Amino acid sequence: MKAFNIFNKRKQEALSVVDQTQLQQAEALGLFDAGWYQQQYGQKFASSADAFQDYLHKSRFAPVHPSPAFDGESYHRMYMDVFYDQQSPLFHYLKNGKQEGRQHVPLTPRWVPNSRMPLDTALTEAASQLKMAICLHVFYEDFIDRFAEALNDMPIKVDVLLTLAAGVDETRARKTFARHACVSRVETRRVPNRGRNFGPLLVEYADQLKNYDLFCHLHSKKSLYSGREQTQWADYLTEFLLRDKSVVKRALNAFAADDSLGLYYPTTFWMMPSWVNHQTMNKGFMREWQESLEIEHVNDFLSYPAGGMFWARPMALKGIADRAWKYEDFPEEPLPNDGSQLHALERVLGAQAENLGYRQFFYHPSGGDFTADQSYITASYHGSIEQHLPAIQAHQIISFDVFDTLVRREFTVADYAKLKLGKWLVEQGVVTSAHDFVALRNKAEFTLRKRANFQGDICIDAIYDELADVLKVTKDVAQGWMQREFELDLAMIQPKDEMVELFNHLGSSGHVLWVISDTYYTRDQVGLMLRKAGVAAAYRLMVSSEEGKRKDSGTMWAMVKEDLANEHGRSHLHIGDNVVADAQRPGDMGLVCFHILHPMDKWRALGMPDVLNGKAALDEAQILKWGALVSQIGRNPFIGE
Repeated sequence: MKAFNIFNKRKQEALSVVDQTQLQQAEALGLFDAGWYQQQYGQKFASSADAFQDYLHKSRFAPVHPSPAFDGESYHRMYMDVFYDQQSPLFHYLKNGKQEGRQHVPLTPRWVPNSRMPLDTALTEAASQLKMAICLHVFYEDFIDRFAEALNDMPIKVDVLLTLAAGVDETRARKTFARHACVSRVETRRVPNRGRNFGPLLVEYADQLKNYDLFCHLHSKKSLYSGREQTQWADYLTEFLLRDKSVVKRALNAFAADDSLGLYYPTTFWMMPSWVNHQTMNKGFMREWQESLEIEHVNDFLSYPAGGMFWARPMALKGIADRAWKYEDFPEEPLPNDGSQLHALERVLGAQAENLGYRQFFYHPSGGDFTADQSYITASYHGSIEQHLPAIQAHQIISFDVFDTLVRREFTVADYAKLKLGKWLVEQGVVTSAHDFVALRNKAEFTLRKRANFQGDICIDAIYDELADVLKVTKDVAQGWMQREFELDLAMIQPKDEMVELFNHLGSSGHVLWVISDTYYTRDQVGLMLRKAGVAAAYRLMVSSEEGKRKDSGTMWAMVKEDLANEHGRSHLHIGDNVVADAQRPGDMGLVCFHILHPMDKWRALGMPDVLNGKAALDEAQILKWGALVSQIGRNPFIGE
């Protein structure tokens, strides 16, 4: 039973460090309130010391709070060294932080669900009868004990289905789980390093999942940064999927009471970037999954089990969990950090459950709430420019994206100018359909990109030269069409007033301003658009069509990094709305980014009707009906403004 004494040993070790005197200090300062903590998180403890110990354990990796007087998440965010050192924020404050002059703030919820699920903390009879499989993929052997420990308070009997990477001791794994009091049966499979966590789960056990009411899937996950092993993300998911008995009981009760619930997981790990609840680089792979699963539409921002760990009803993942899979169905290693079939699979799980008529629900650790409210995915975008201004002004060089960051289009849809040009060409007898012209225009652009092996970028002049050949007209005639497209687009360009005001304010305050855009427009054309929008401060303008480099490929950011190396250590911040081009790519290259919402993303975050998707995106009646509303609502990128 050695593995199952680890947690008690940790308790004893922690209590020997944080003695009764230190607990009394926390209570005397009003920073720990055992009664409030128990009520907030739905657990009962035999003593204040036990409640304090529970807090110390969880707060190393989760945004749980000791009292209304101390916001642990804010402390970790202010002092990232404490987070990276995997210390409880209040523990650190009491031991070192107070003496070092570090500050703490009262609890201020960053997100409150619009509805809560009232769930009993006592296991119901129906929940106790659920048949459940715990499916664990073990790549790192030390997770055998971690997962076994997490099952200590599992309130029902479970089967454990293991997939083990090469080098993991199969005999030890089997014995460790087989002697566990809550485990009825253990199966093990030795698996190749292919398909990450999903491949082994689906290849080895898809045929068995249908025999269970529920299955829970976890895998060993580590991140290596800041000079030491980081397991907070894995600890977070393990805690609220397996270890926390109050959370587990309530989740079981929810599934037992409501057949419409199909997928459960905690809200996204709180230290992930604000844009992580997004398709990111996976749109192409997402389309493949959508086609195979017959999912009509998936928003760019979406709720999914980030990290690939969750509970599910097998029927809620029909089409995925019931297929006959082979390892050859999954890509070989090495895989990129993002942008693969498997990253898209992780993101399509929630969409497929909803496609089949099931609902997702979540546990929000900060508030101790269960909810089906998905608005947590954009919670980081609430606020105002004024709130962020000090952090923005802390940088000497600030770069901005153009479209949907500094300027917006009157009717939102980027291709509307092309459609209007197409209508004019129909009137001139050049083409028979405006929509066919848009398709031809976009195909000419794609042809040029493909011809260049998708390296660098192309200019609108070259696109219309290509169209001249396709439509059998002179290049001069085609260039006249190009100018008309630009003028139609320019006429619809409007400022994002608050962002332009920010830009001009930063310029007048002495900041160095750069403007960086992925666009087929020329530098002069983009400059005209910015001038029309009221951009008055001096700036350096970099556009992909003339630099031959793009943000979304990373080549533009490589150039920016080279330029920054000559800026004598002056700090840089980039602001933009495109998740991949303005946040993920530069972030991966070590640049600091501030992501803002695209107008359409803000529209959806506010719960507005799902509009301007698919064919409707080029339906002029729909564009005129909704486009201006979307553009106006998206003028200010922050929710609540």
